[in-house]
Amino acid sequence: MTHTIRNKPKLLARVRRLKGQIEAIERSLEADVPCGELLNLVASVRGAVTGLTAEMIEDHIREHVSNPDKDEDAARAKGAAELIEVIRMYLK
Repeated sequence: MTHTIRNKPKLLARVRRLKGQIEAIERSLEADVPCGELLNLVASVRGAVTGLTAEMIEDHIREHVSNPDKDEDAARAKGAAELIEVIRMYLK
């Protein structure tokens, strides 16, 4: 079972929240909301997409490259853990 199937409910919930945020931007544009408020909404969507991206990349590494918690090759486990940490920091 792949990580997208195993985590499907959680991933779908995040996507549905994103959909709601996008719809809020659309409603705000239609209602002529001030640009500062729109920028805040857009920034929220960007943060949510970045969080989803980071989660999916980390899960991909753990599932298809190396799971640092389970890999018996210490060097590969360390490299995977370092890569995951860099991705978390980069996509923060």
